[in-house]
Amino acid sequence: MERIQLEALKRDVIGKKVRFLRREGTTPANMYGHGLESVALKVDTKKLKQTLARAGKTDLISLAIADGGAPVMVLIRVVQKHPLTQDLLHVDFYQVKMTEKIKADIPLVFVGDAPALKIKNVSLLHLMDSIHIEALPDHLPHNFQVDVSTLVDTDQAVHVKDIALSEGITLLSDPEQIVIKAVETRREVEEPVAVEAKVEEGAEAEEGAEEAPEAEAKPSGKDKPASREEK
Repeated sequence: MERIQLEALKRDVIGKKVRFLRREGTTPANMYGHGLESVALKVDTKKLKQTLARAGKTDLISLAIADGGAPVMVLIRVVQKHPLTQDLLHVDFYQVKMTEKIKADIPLVFVGDAPALKIKNVSLLHLMDSIHIEALPDHLPHNFQVDVSTLVDTDQAVHVKDIALSEGITLLSDPEQIVIKAVETRREVEEPVAVEAKVEEGAEAEEGAEEAPEAEAKPSGKDKPASREEK
C-alpha cells in the first residue's frame, strides 16, 4: 500500500499569534514522541484536511519537514477544531519507532444486514465504536469490520472476542464486552386502556362526592343536644 505523505515547516510563531497562520491557510501543529522533544510545525491546511480524511488516527504518515533531514513516520494523535465552524485549529503528530509496539484505538465499521431487524419492535444497540489494541506501527489496521448478519434473533450479540484480529495484534479491550446487540424496543401502551382507566377513576370520584352529603347530614331533633332548660 502506498504510504501517505505530508510536508511541514518548522514555525517560530507561537501563542495567540498563530491565528495569523490560520488566516494564511496554514494550521499550527506539534510533533512529539517517546524520548523526543516537541517540535513546533505548520502545515498547509488544505493538504492537511485531505490527509486527515485519508489517514484518520491509525494510518502511518511519512512527514517531511523542510530542513529536517529524512522524513519521519508519524500518527495523528490530537485534532483540535473550532466548536462552531469546525475549522482546524491545531494538530498533534506522534513520531513512532517502527520497531516498538504502540497502543491505539481502532474504529469499528459495521457491515452486512441483520435478519433480526425483520422482527417487529427489534433494533440494534451499538455499545462500542472502537477497540483498544497494541501492535507495531506497520501492523495497525485502518479499521475492523463487524459483520452483523449473525444477529438472527432478539438478544443475540457480537462480542469483542468475535472480531477477527490479524497476526501481531494484541487485544487490550475486554473480550467479553458486547459490541452490538439485537434488542426488543419497549412497547407503547395502548391509549384506549389508559382512557378507560381515567373514566373509572372519574366515576369513583363522583360516587364519593354523592356520598359526602349523607355523611354530613344534620342531626335530627331526637339527637339534638339538650338545652339548659331541658336539663
